[in-house]
Amino acid sequence: MDEYPAGSLDPSIPLLLTLGVSGSSGDGSGLSAALKEHGVLIRSEIEPLDSEQALALLSYIQEHDASHLAWNKQESPANTRYRFRVKAAERALLLPPRRAPIPDGIEAPSSSAIFHSPFSPLSPISPLYPDGLIDTNWLLKHQDLVPSIVLCFYTLVSDPTLATLRDNQIKTDVSNIRGLLGQSGYKTRLAVVLLSDQSSPSVENAQERLETIRRGCGIDSKSLFLVPPNESSEELQRMAENMLATLYPVAVEYYRDLGRHARKKRGRGVAPQPTVPPTSGTSQTLSLAGWNARYDFKSAIFAEYRIEPENALRAYDQAYEGLLGPEVLEVIPSWSPRWNEARLLADIIAVRCMSCLLWAGQHSTAVRRWQAHRDRIADLVDRRGRGTNNYGWKAWEARWAVVMANLIEKSSVSGFAPSTHTLFLQPEKSAMGERLQPWELLHHTGYWYRLAAKHLHTRRTLAQAIPEDDRRPPSFSPASRVASKAFTYDTYMCPDPHEEYPLSGQPGVNHCELIVDCLMRARTEFLKRQQVRLAAELSLECARELGMSKDWKSIVELLRPLWKDMPFRSEGWLTIAEELSWTLRGAAAMVGEASLVLAIDWELLNRSFTKRTNWPYDLSRSLDGMPPPKSKPQVHIDDGQTLSFISTTFLFKEEQGKAGQSVKGQLALKSNAHQGAAPIVLSSIQVEFNGSLHRVILQHQKDANAASLQKHNNVILSTVALNPADDDSSDSDDEGRMITLNGTADMTLVPGQILVFGLQIPLREPGDTSAVSITMNVQSNAFDLDQYQSFQRGGPSQWYLSASRTTRITRTNPLSIHVLPRPPQMEIIGLTWKEQYYTDEPIFLEFEFVNEEEVDAPAKLDVTLFGDEAPPFTIKVPSKDAEASSSAATIEESKINSVALGSIASSKSVTARIRLPPISRSSRYDLTLKVVYHLSTNPGTPITQTAVFQLNIVNPFEANYDLLPRVHPDPWPSVFDPDGVPNLSDSATAHLPKGLSQAWCLVTRYASFATEDLRVFDVDISTQTPPSIRSTSSKSIPDANDRGWVVQPKTIKDAAFNITTQKSIIDDRGSATMDISFSIKWSRLNTPEQINTTTLPVPRFPLFGTEPRVLASASRIRVKGESEDPQEKGQSLLVLRVMIENPSNHFLTFGLTMEPSEQFAFSGPKQTTLHLLPVSRRAVTYRLLPLGDDEENEEGSWIKPGLVVRDKYFQKVLRVIPTEGMKLDKDGGVLIWVPPGGDEEEDEEDN
Repeated sequence: MDEYPAGSLDPSIPLLLTLGVSGSSGDGSGLSAALKEHGVLIRSEIEPLDSEQALALLSYIQEHDASHLAWNKQESPANTRYRFRVKAAERALLLPPRRAPIPDGIEAPSSSAIFHSPFSPLSPISPLYPDGLIDTNWLLKHQDLVPSIVLCFYTLVSDPTLATLRDNQIKTDVSNIRGLLGQSGYKTRLAVVLLSDQSSPSVENAQERLETIRRGCGIDSKSLFLVPPNESSEELQRMAENMLATLYPVAVEYYRDLGRHARKKRGRGVAPQPTVPPTSGTSQTLSLAGWNARYDFKSAIFAEYRIEPENALRAYDQAYEGLLGPEVLEVIPSWSPRWNEARLLADIIAVRCMSCLLWAGQHSTAVRRWQAHRDRIADLVDRRGRGTNNYGWKAWEARWAVVMANLIEKSSVSGFAPSTHTLFLQPEKSAMGERLQPWELLHHTGYWYRLAAKHLHTRRTLAQAIPEDDRRPPSFSPASRVASKAFTYDTYMCPDPHEEYPLSGQPGVNHCELIVDCLMRARTEFLKRQQVRLAAELSLECARELGMSKDWKSIVELLRPLWKDMPFRSEGWLTIAEELSWTLRGAAAMVGEASLVLAIDWELLNRSFTKRTNWPYDLSRSLDGMPPPKSKPQVHIDDGQTLSFISTTFLFKEEQGKAGQSVKGQLALKSNAHQGAAPIVLSSIQVEFNGSLHRVILQHQKDANAASLQKHNNVILSTVALNPADDDSSDSDDEGRMITLNGTADMTLVPGQILVFGLQIPLREPGDTSAVSITMNVQSNAFDLDQYQSFQRGGPSQWYLSASRTTRITRTNPLSIHVLPRPPQMEIIGLTWKEQYYTDEPIFLEFEFVNEEEVDAPAKLDVTLFGDEAPPFTIKVPSKDAEASSSAATIEESKINSVALGSIASSKSVTARIRLPPISRSSRYDLTLKVVYHLSTNPGTPITQTAVFQLNIVNPFEANYDLLPRVHPDPWPSVFDPDGVPNLSDSATAHLPKGLSQAWCLVTRYASFATEDLRVFDVDISTQTPPSIRSTSSKSIPDANDRGWVVQPKTIKDAAFNITTQKSIIDDRGSATMDISFSIKWSRLNTPEQINTTTLPVPRFPLFGTEPRVLASASRIRVKGESEDPQEKGQSLLVLRVMIENPSNHFLTFGLTMEPSEQFAFSGPKQTTLHLLPVSRRAVTYRLLPLGDDEENEEGSWIKPGLVVRDKYFQKVLRVIPTEGMKLDKDGGVLIWVPPGGDEEEDEEDN
């Protein structure tokens, strides 16, 4: 598209011109000298703005220039809100004259003559005069010269003394510009931007002043913008966007008026008359059909400005059909310059039609339009032009293909994003029902650039066929010859024959450069979409073109990556690979790339390629004729990089072997070089293995292994003795050491020969060992070359029994051998192992390692503890007097590696002790002991013995708890008693608690979950309360003694702990909690000296609630009668004491009711009312006499008093909480235990 005139194919974007900001470039440079002289100067008399705010605002506006946006719907104003081409002028704008002047030498017309635009074919000053259609000057007029909107910048002064003066200057200047725009004849819109100065943050009466300025300037309110001072960059950018979005509909309306005017002129149906009738040359003026095509073209352009692709496409179609109709282009003689002008206009219309179609998403229709225009122009040129069999037509076809590629690029078709790897787009819905040919689908740009390169090839061929007489400059040719050439060659947008392909010694068109440019562009697009084969083909075509221009360096840069990773080798396209290799070799030799030349010559030795006559297939002569390299070339050829002429195989004879034994292997090399090629002498061969075997290295030695050499036809079989390398001969016992074996052999390889080497390979470690790769090295005084090949599974599997006999190895993978381990004879015994260990005790483990081998065995021990949060541990070997600690424990394992056990004599043993710290929670670990040893007679073969022990750690005890309330014997302090208030100044009493107190009893039942009897020495609790609460505890343990007591498995023991708590001050009324932990000191029966402490958590208990509480306690007394008989026991009574506590700050009233019962008789209030002061408690006592004989109560019984306590204010029944000698009933009441007669001690009371 760059070959077309500037602006002819550019998108039509509304032009916005800014005026009044300092630093902006002037406008009007695109006018010719004659038009500049008669142009209309629009000038502002106010100094341009140079403030940072004005410059920043202008910069934001210029950043939104839409010239660089893609031509698609995604960049349309529906998404961006506006679309402008932005230009800036400092103070003046020069517009082209609306009416063209009369040029010198032409008689002035009569006063009734009508003057027209200087871009019209009606004006003598126009190059289109008198019968031209339209040219790019008219397009540039609206793109660069005549703006749709002029945006003027002024400062709004806030100083009251200057405000009126400056406002009047603004109104005068804007009115001036409006008048000049009106006089110019253009309908350019005017908009004003007022920037407040920086003297104050706000402008007084800004609205009133703006309205005054607007009325004085005569502009619309939507065309006046105010920018406040001290705006941030984000705010300025936002204002710039809003300003452009507001002005965009105004610009669209401007172009709508122009389009309406063009359609109105077309509707007149009359061809206008020129200002001056033509008198020279042809006297013909533009026909009415030509004028209609001109008006339709203008209407389409204005529709493009308005982003109306459908209307634009409709107008373009009318202009195109009118232009190529029988009344316009068909009547223009082909020798006339107007013929090429009309062809150019047809191309422009076709390109803009395709742009509209791509905009609308009609991709297949755009391609068909491209083909239709090409076919129609070809028919026209064949009928009325110079024909299509000349270089000019091929130049146009190449240009036409490039135009399509450029259109796709500038349209940024989303379906062709490189990440999608899309080759072509499916047809749009409107074309789905049609039967489309493959070339009618829209392909990516690489397709079009490749098509252009093909046409450029043909162009060069046709140009080279031009006779020498036609290639002479006109000054050296007779006039008849020049006239003949004018009717023979099509020079539309291309040079004449003498410039296209001049005689030797004269510069002409560089066809190679044009072809390479298109091919490289196409190659880039093909590579983006992973079309590797086409990209390689294009690279080779580029190399051919570059070879014609002798650009050897570019050839090497282009073909070297392709040669290294060429897909044609593996796919069998050897003809292409051969051509590429020879082309690259020639270029590499010219630029002195010695390493590359050697690598290519190594590949070309393969007989799969065509043998060149008189070519020396000898690597020692590859560098002949080249300048000597600065250093000795080092060539390394990777596997698959070339098609090597040496094929290699390696086989293990057996499928399995044992560590410490040897196995037979065989390495075969076959030369597929051209017959007559020089022999290759391999300096060394390295066969790489995985597993315990590292590599086998064979060094070249002439006539080596002559005693075992066998020959038959082209097969040479020899046995190679292998010895460990120097660094592998020591008696080191490090695990995992890789061994290297060395040997010598005669490795002279003649074309067609097969070298077979028999190998005896020792096996060291168990596992799988496979032959992986081979590296062949060729060393000479001129170069060093390495060829790396990997062994392929499933290759040839022939085993040479002799040079003349072979057999087939039928295994699936003869490259691999499975090495069985040598059975270990080292026993690991756990001496002190137990099935179960307990938490909170250190664990001591002792293991014995017994050597049952026949010889001494140096050994090392690895210990790994697997499990969740594995603890660290230590290990000690008494015989070595050494101790080691485990490494930093990870989340799942803790380990110690390589603990030396020393050399263990045959039938002897070594012990090791492992200590684990106490573990606080139940866990399960896997303890893995791995002994790695070797026999003193075979230090190179490590042997491994592994044992796994499961370590179960459980909690030895479990317990449950009951926290029972008790009645504290001490009275509560009173808030109304001044003696009870502590004196804080008295240091002796300052720390004594004076708050509320409570008593509790923690009943604990603990059981042993061990598998053996344990001895418990003590149980105890520890309490944690807030600092404001003091707590004390005492314990009651049955069967407790100084030596402890034995707890059998699955047995339950009880312990009770009395807890008293008291707050520090009486003003503390809040609730609190108490944390308790229960600890047990115990030991195993066999280790009483090792005392362990297990701590069990107790649930958190609440203390000191804020609600009233009713506590009931029961005791037993015996009342004696009046009898003086000392043997008389008296009557047994139960004393029920009901304590009501009020810890709140409120005065509370409670009602107590005791219902009669048949189980007992009672004395005490049957119904009473208690009044409790804040922070106080009161007690009510009842005496109960159980009814019934003592004989009937031999086992004891429970009685249920009908006691009800009710809060009289809230009418809420309070729950009675039982304490000593009582329990809760299932219905919510309390039960009192009546023991059998005489079973419990009783208090005595006289009557």
